[in-house]
Amino acid sequence: GGRAGSGNRLARTALGGVDLPVREVLDDVLVGLRKQPHAVVLVAPPGAGKTTAVPLALLEDDGMPDGAIVVTEPRRVAARAAAYRMAALRGERVGERAVGYRTRFDRSVAPSASRIDVVTDGVLARQLQTDPALPGAAECQ
Repeated sequence: GGRAGSGNRLARTALGGVDLPVREVLDDVLVGLRKQPHAVVLVAPPGAGKTTAVPLALLEDDGMPDGAIVVTEPRRVAARAAAYRMAALRGERVGERAVGYRTRFDRSVAPSASRIDVVTDGVLARQLQTDPALPGAAECQ
């Protein structure tokens, strides 16, 4: 099981103390994903930390299963930027270990598969057409 109340601490650690608004609801997101593994909707304004804080908290939470955490971005530049930011916050390079990205014309993923996979909407759509089960993606129980 996960650590109760770990979301705020994890986000604070992972984000180097940056105080993002989404940090206030990270515990609720983690609990929600444990209850409804495919049904958490997070709505927040740009810059709130949805793209960086939430995936990093999921990665570090003991209650989350192993598997890929798929993050979608509408544009290639945004997908790469999100991956680079998360990797930098973890002190690693994109595609080196935990964080990678895939876009239509570019990819940087760890040889053993990155845990956080930032993809464009188009890449995800093609992957779902090929295999709707998203093999390798984390599934909460």
